[in-house]
Amino acid sequence: MSTPLPNSLANGRYELGQLIGRGGMAEVHVARDMRLGRTVAIKIMRSDLTNDEIFLSRFRREAHSVAQLNNPNIVSIYDSGEETLTDEAGRNERVPYLVMEFVKGQTLRDVLRANGALGQRDAEQVMLGVLNALEYSHRMGIIHRDIKPGNIMISDQGTVKVMDFGIARALDDSAATMTQSQGVVGTAQYLSPEQARGETVDVRSDLYSAGCVLYEMITGRPPFVGDSAVAIAYQHVSEVATPPSNIVPGLPKMWDSICAKAMAKDRRNRYTTAAEFKNDVLTFMNGGTPVAAAFNPLTDLSNMQARKNAEQGTATVAMTPQTDTVSATQAFNPVTGQFEAVPSANGTESRAAQRAAQEKKKRKKRAIIITVIAFLALIGIAAGVWAVSNQETNEKVTVPTITSQMSEARAKELIESAGLKFQQKQDTSSDQAEGTFTKQNPAGGKQVAKGSTVTVWFSAGPQSVQVPDVSGSTQEEARQTLEDAGFKVSSSASVEDSATIAKDHVTRTDPAAGKSLEKGGSILLYISSGMTQVPNDLVGKSQDDVTKLIQDEGLRIGSITQENSDTVPSGSVTRTDPQSGTSVEQGTTVNVYVSNGKQQISVSDYTGMTLSAAKAALDGKLTVKVSGPNTDKAKVTSQDLQAGSQADKGATITLTTSPDSSGLTKVIGSTVQQAEATLKTYGYTNFTTQSQDTSDPSQAGKVLSATPDSNNNVTLYVGASSDDSSDSSGN
Repeated sequence: MSTPLPNSLANGRYELGQLIGRGGMAEVHVARDMRLGRTVAIKIMRSDLTNDEIFLSRFRREAHSVAQLNNPNIVSIYDSGEETLTDEAGRNERVPYLVMEFVKGQTLRDVLRANGALGQRDAEQVMLGVLNALEYSHRMGIIHRDIKPGNIMISDQGTVKVMDFGIARALDDSAATMTQSQGVVGTAQYLSPEQARGETVDVRSDLYSAGCVLYEMITGRPPFVGDSAVAIAYQHVSEVATPPSNIVPGLPKMWDSICAKAMAKDRRNRYTTAAEFKNDVLTFMNGGTPVAAAFNPLTDLSNMQARKNAEQGTATVAMTPQTDTVSATQAFNPVTGQFEAVPSANGTESRAAQRAAQEKKKRKKRAIIITVIAFLALIGIAAGVWAVSNQETNEKVTVPTITSQMSEARAKELIESAGLKFQQKQDTSSDQAEGTFTKQNPAGGKQVAKGSTVTVWFSAGPQSVQVPDVSGSTQEEARQTLEDAGFKVSSSASVEDSATIAKDHVTRTDPAAGKSLEKGGSILLYISSGMTQVPNDLVGKSQDDVTKLIQDEGLRIGSITQENSDTVPSGSVTRTDPQSGTSVEQGTTVNVYVSNGKQQISVSDYTGMTLSAAKAALDGKLTVKVSGPNTDKAKVTSQDLQAGSQADKGATITLTTSPDSSGLTKVIGSTVQQAEATLKTYGYTNFTTQSQDTSDPSQAGKVLSATPDSNNNVTLYVGASSDDSSDSSGN
């Protein structure tokens, strides 16, 4: 630049840093946004171009266009403005600038120069990012026109960013550039044929350039190279690129087809949208067959050349050479419209007669010449009128190319402005949204007579049809059936257990078969794992019901085993092996266990036993209920279940008990407290004491005897000395 840059822009908001990029019209500096505290990139137009309205309008158009775009694969523009700078001569100039997202990373061009060709997966990921950006920008009505590795950034995190929508070039970009009077139309090595010919570009021109970028990523070199931009552009128009698999040994040939379709000479044979291009790349990398598999680049080239020749008219035809033979003198006869031979005179005449004849011949000759001139003038006038009329009726114009991004009103405007008649029709077989352009006739780019009719079809909206039942089909069969019905099938599928569908076959779809879905709608396939599940909640069901449920799941019944169960009624299933809910292979054998009811217990005679002994004999098989003293040494006197009978395990048996009288003798000589404690273990609960004289002083205060009454109330007789008695009686 001839004008020095200040240290900051926008009243100090942006502090300029080092130069990071330079192009034919602008320089790019890293900068710091002091207000928001973030790093940005600022593109500043060269000061010597600020008075050029073409460059100014292009610079502002980029700001306006890209500011509308909000996509993770497109470098964002945050702000724009103009700065008044003073050049070396002291003159003030208003220099426009753009404030953009700063992407820390490398351009794809730098990556390819440093590392050569990319791996297939890396190339796929970069291309998907580029196509995402183009799909979005095309949808917003913006054509990039200059897709190339130098305009594709790879951030340090691996994110793909498309930049430079028509203006700046990266630092030291020496690639040859093609221009028109209205400005840059693309870089020669990535230039579409229509750009090279100076024709109108559309979204397919970007897809051609993207195909060139894909070619370079997988081969390490551009599709065409030459000594000059013109030489390279000529190859784009008239030559087919060497297949990538011929350059990189072992590279799948399907890449040849994908690149060739993207780089078709006739734009009608290319991918129509970035989404279609992206789907083909994804389909191939996921193991499918892309649309490009059927594309033949040689046929495309020959058809394109034939179409161009037809548009240029027929070749010049050589004139038939004249013969050298001398013919007789001829004169034009206005009556017959032919030149006729003049017969020679025979015989001899007098000189007067000869002079009279000569004079007559002169007059006749003058009359013939006048007549011929008049006739030729009439022919000339008629030919002129015919030429003018024919020129008017045979004037050729180029049919505009209508795209799916255009509305009906915009399509009509383009066609009528080209001097053609617009005819609109509805496409009832399209799966596109209502009002979307689907096709035109004649096709865009064709030469037709001015005033001809161009028919344009717009979608009437997707038609709803029922989803076919493809259960039991292979994945390939199901996919073909659904696509034939007008649906899109998800590239991924879900796997689930199935009782009846063989492994790797389709079990169902989402939406389900029979549901109505718009044509073009997406359908997810569910695939059988070859496994099924033992049904849940079988315990407590009858044997017949369980057998049917298991067989309905594609499983076989094994052994039927009877067993006791405390909780499941007789005749009902207690368990299975494998257990309910277990995932097993289809056809697995399941063993079933059926309840015999509760276990039967033989009742013994427990009378005469102590309560503890009776409980030990029952061993928890029956529930014991005690009627009477509930102590271990209490005596069982009767039972409610008859000895020798059968009872369900866990049934209740009532044992009637009474105190054991053998304990009465065991308390003699003990104290009252000791005696009461001991007798309680034998089932006695109520006690009274009574003194009894004893001559043995050692028995004083000791129990001499214990006597129960009919109610098992025990009287304890306690020894007392005679002195105590005399004292007591004395008291």
